[in-house]
Amino acid sequence: MDNWQRDWGTMFETVARDIERFFGDVAQGVDEAADSFLDFSETLMTKLDETMGPGLDELDQEVEGWMEPVFEFLETLELSLMETTSPVGQTVEPMLNEHKACVGCRHYHGQAYNGVMFVCGMHPYGWDDETCPDWESTWGDDQSRDCF
Repeated sequence: MDNWQRDWGTMFETVARDIERFFGDVAQGVDEAADSFLDFSETLMTKLDETMGPGLDELDQEVEGWMEPVFEFLETLELSLMETTSPVGQTVEPMLNEHKACVGCRHYHGQAYNGVMFVCGMHPYGWDDETCPDWESTWGDDQSRDCF
């Protein structure tokens, strides 16, 4: 009876040793494949950098030189559009935000910061009455208030 148990034990040891050797060989193969892939990718990147790097740097400088005036123009255009449309915004937005005394006033701001509405530079939370003592026309004349 001892023979069979010893044979089974020997067989399991042999199987375990063969499995360990197999996985060791697989790990070594994967390690070699990863090393060769890394070497290949490093060589490829070096060659790409040598051949395309100077051209890309030159292209980047040309595009940057071309885009800078475009961005300056767009910034100027944005500022002039904001300046041009601010009277319309200062006339319409107070009605939408329920600040009737602020309609058409040049001091109207109407933006929320951290959830708190900043209505105008003179009265941060708005004016409660129908007419504000600090009201100034956005349109440049004091008669435009009578339209609202």
